[in-house]
Amino acid sequence: MNPARPGVLTNAFYAFYDLHRPAYHAYAAAYLTPEEAQIAVAQLFDLVAGTWTTVVAERHPSAWAWQQLTRVVAHRSGRTLTAVEDASLLHDELLLSITQIATVTGTEPATVTTLLATARRKRTPEQSMLPAFPSQAHNAARNPAVKPPPPLHRLSGIGPAAIRGVGLLRSDVAPA
Repeated sequence: MNPARPGVLTNAFYAFYDLHRPAYHAYAAAYLTPEEAQIAVAQLFDLVAGTWTTVVAERHPSAWAWQQLTRVVAHRSGRTLTAVEDASLLHDELLLSITQIATVTGTEPATVTTLLATARRKRTPEQSMLPAFPSQAHNAARNPAVKPPPPLHRLSGIGPAAIRGVGLLRSDVAPA
């Protein structure tokens, strides 16, 4: 394999820098003072530039750089975050799309989706008892052609007899 020309490597580094720097800086600024965030991102890109040929040889250069950034931010802030917290911050606070988060962190979009779903579950455990398809239920009431969601006992795995015991099935309600 022919080694890449220095100009190609330089252009590739600047493309990487231009693509990732805004999100990296926003992430760092969420946990650090503005000055500290600027220093952390500058440190990261100094590291990336100094080891660029090694970085681009990585299977996922973005994942390697993201790991370095989160390590620098954790060190400077004194708090190590989980991947779930990172994904939630990037999506909910910094308003990045799933594809953008996957690009910035060097992960697959499916992984990002899973992390965001985990964050939602951790944030709102009381909402897990709501019907799984509220918009379909609403549309079914307005338009009979829309199929209503399945009964709660089918979604929850609780048998009809157990639900009858607490009076949740329609057959238990006396007609008016």
